[in-house]
Amino acid sequence: MAAIVAGLTVVCYAELASTMSSSGSSYSYTYATLGEIVAFVAGACLILEYGVSAAAVAVGWSEYVNLLLNNTIGWSFPEALSAAPDAGGVINVPSMILVALCTLLLVRGVSESATVNTAMVIIKIVVLVLFAAIAFTGFQADHFANFAPMGFRGITVAAGSLFFSFIGLDAIATTGDEVKDPRKAIPRALIFALIIVTTVYVLVAVAALGAQQWTDFENQRASLATIVQNLVGSTWPGTLLAIGAVISIFSVTLICLYGQTRILHSMSRDGLISARFSKVNPHTLVPTFGTWTVGIAVSILAGMLPIGVLADMTSIGTLTAFALVSVGVMVLRRTAPNLHRGFKVPGYPITPILSVAACIYVISGLGTVTLSAFAIWMVVALIFYFTWSRYHSALANREELIAER
Repeated sequence: MAAIVAGLTVVCYAELASTMSSSGSSYSYTYATLGEIVAFVAGACLILEYGVSAAAVAVGWSEYVNLLLNNTIGWSFPEALSAAPDAGGVINVPSMILVALCTLLLVRGVSESATVNTAMVIIKIVVLVLFAAIAFTGFQADHFANFAPMGFRGITVAAGSLFFSFIGLDAIATTGDEVKDPRKAIPRALIFALIIVTTVYVLVAVAALGAQQWTDFENQRASLATIVQNLVGSTWPGTLLAIGAVISIFSVTLICLYGQTRILHSMSRDGLISARFSKVNPHTLVPTFGTWTVGIAVSILAGMLPIGVLADMTSIGTLTAFALVSVGVMVLRRTAPNLHRGFKVPGYPITPILSVAACIYVISGLGTVTLSAFAIWMVVALIFYFTWSRYHSALANREELIAER
């Protein structure tokens, strides 16, 4: 279900990416199609999406680090220093260490980060395929009996929670200023990424559920490594998987932090937030202030909040941004029908309408606490916009200059 919703939106992203090549993803697309205030809302969603998702995967990374340390040297971080307060600890130190390492790498420059990220993505895919291969040796079809015990509503809730798995699709579109021939490369990358992510995710999910009862997943840490250890009766497959996870999850955190800094850079360039976020280092071409700010903020989130809360907040931000992009496609078709489009949404206008409806439906399945927190975040963002951004924006300055003339 999450993949279908993401797929409907991806083709909308692809059309806008083939039309405009600027960085900023949902933010830039909505700025060009729906105006400044809607773009600011999209930017606020993306700040939530990237910042919180980076923290969420960092928390998952800490679980695999602890398992790896325990299997290799017989020591691991104590509960108080490896879990958030709501998860039985005091502060999650390993997750904060990961965010700090990623921040340092990003400050060095994009080319170095891209090379490291490519290597880690390859390791990630190999590790997931390895897990599936081992897990399928213990596959039991009866684990799928009583399928969907919580009913269709349970599936909807799950789709909302795991939607943060697809945020990388949005991250692809943040690189418009740093990609060769972005009008062709980005739409192609979006579609291939959706296919690869969905295929691997379903493969791993089926293998995991075939190897372990679904009720055993609740509150289980480092699930994939734990499953193969229990299946084989030895720690070596879990250790191998943990090594791969420790390396590969690094790349997820890295790309989330990267996307966050580029969103802030685009918003700053348009005058909606402080100009300091758009200043780049002349040697590395990296927005250093923004990178350090994001790193510190995400580190605090990773250290203090449990993964479940972080995942749901990421999903609602992503889904809202996706819906706005789909609306932007429809608006641009009406306002600029003759604009050259290297890629067009198939089944227009049904596809973008379905995309918006699907995003809203999945959002409705998220918990009341998540919806309330998101509403508060939006109120804070709009207060900032109406009290500061609208008076300092590039658009406001242009209008003021025109009025003076």
